[in-house]
Amino acid sequence: MAIILYGIPNCDTVKKARAWLAERGMPHQFHDFKKQGVPADRLDEWITAVGCDRLLNRKGTSWRKLEATIQEAARDAAGAKALMLAQPSVIKRPVVEWSGQTTVGFDAAQWALLAGR
Repeated sequence: MAIILYGIPNCDTVKKARAWLAERGMPHQFHDFKKQGVPADRLDEWITAVGCDRLLNRKGTSWRKLEATIQEAARDAAGAKALMLAQPSVIKRPVVEWSGQTTVGFDAAQWALLAGR
């Protein structure tokens, strides 16, 4: 199973997710949003798979620090996509691609089902 985990290395949820995979001996590729940016083609796929509302973390510190005009501009899909490309910290983490399925956030029970473990 090819697993690609996207996120920010110092994010606590990403750390938990990576540890969960490592504890189960599940090899994965890590894509660092800070160093490698958000792959625009993958973002389009994620939006199709889970939707902007699931991807855009409107509860996090990064969102709360944004000016109201920037938050307002992200109300539609195009604005949300532009914001996520420009400021990856507003993406809910981790985003994980599991051989054809995309998940957002860390849910050990869901991941165990996907991993068959």
